[in-house]
Amino acid sequence: MNLNKLKITDTKLKNKRIFTRLDLNVPLDDECNIADDYRIVSALPTIKYILKNGGRPIIASHLGRPKGTVVPKLSLKPVQKRLGDLLSTEVFFAKNIVGDDVIKISKNLKDGQILLLENLRFNPGEKKNEPEFSKQLSLLGDKYVNDAFGTAHRAHSSVSGITKFYKERAMGFLMEKEIKWLSYASKNPEKPFIAVLGGAKIKGKIDVIMNLVPKVDTILIGGAMAFTFLLAQGAKVGSSLIDIEKLPEANAILKYAIEKKTNFVLPNDFVVGTEFSNDAKTKTVEKNEIEEGWMGLDIGSLTIKIFSQAILSAKTIFWNGPLGVFEMEKFRKGTMDIANVISQVTNKGAITVVGGGDSVAAVKMAGLEKSFTHISTGGGASLEFMAEKELPGIVALTDEELL
Repeated sequence: MNLNKLKITDTKLKNKRIFTRLDLNVPLDDECNIADDYRIVSALPTIKYILKNGGRPIIASHLGRPKGTVVPKLSLKPVQKRLGDLLSTEVFFAKNIVGDDVIKISKNLKDGQILLLENLRFNPGEKKNEPEFSKQLSLLGDKYVNDAFGTAHRAHSSVSGITKFYKERAMGFLMEKEIKWLSYASKNPEKPFIAVLGGAKIKGKIDVIMNLVPKVDTILIGGAMAFTFLLAQGAKVGSSLIDIEKLPEANAILKYAIEKKTNFVLPNDFVVGTEFSNDAKTKTVEKNEIEEGWMGLDIGSLTIKIFSQAILSAKTIFWNGPLGVFEMEKFRKGTMDIANVISQVTNKGAITVVGGGDSVAAVKMAGLEKSFTHISTGGGASLEFMAEKELPGIVALTDEELL
């Protein structure tokens, strides 16, 4: 996958409508208020640059999973208000995503004005990457900019299909930043390079683990997915979450790590509970002593110490996935402690990249948003990037050498 792509700074924007694909998929509370505007704030530099250089942003994004139908509680109207407040400018809203009326609004925009389209996924053509929907979207802009790294692994109309109608397809500042730091971690990291991988399931992380094994010095495995590896080694895992179908892949990874002489470190102890609840009875046991009726919900103190010692020696760290059920107070110590240790090595000059998803929520809970080199806005996209898969949203951008 060629990563030398046309940058927004290399294209003329003045008096042009700029179809701007952003990732404004923000969490909403029960009253449809924005619970976390991190993704909106992350997109501001690109929007501001377009406005400053005389362009008229036509902003497109999805929100949630409406499955091709109009779901009022997944409207982007709250995002319209937040954008207007953050930018102190007028943001028009198009209830219809495509059509003559939307084209007219886009052509009537004046300098400093913005048009935000309704949730792209209200139209079934978005996820299906329908050519006609892609064509209709393309009529809303004279040039195309993609700054939505979080959807770069999706071959959807606004990410991939629409680009066939534009000669110049540039990346925004956030996309450029994501590519820069994820490329550093996956292609040319300073050693020692340590990967910290957690989360509930091994599924979805097999390819990235296999790709990282020959590149890293050490892989630290936490979260529920550790139990699939431990089961593959014959350990007792009690009632812990396992992915029985992925045992062959777990065995293959363990053998590959031995072959490549990579330190593949599984937890030595766990905080276990009688149920998946903050009200559960808990105790700390060694990895091979989890009884039936008990489930591992966090890494134990010995594992925290071992993981921390490894991390303190690192020059590059890639972290994806919490090390326990951090949403529950009884089971968050492992994730919080490791987040703090990673922030310490960042302060000492290490390059630290957080691969989106729940890891970001954990970082915010720890109050460490500014303590890492880069926090990705895309969980799935960052994993596929680290697995060296082709991301449609990046592939579709104009190659610099073709200009």
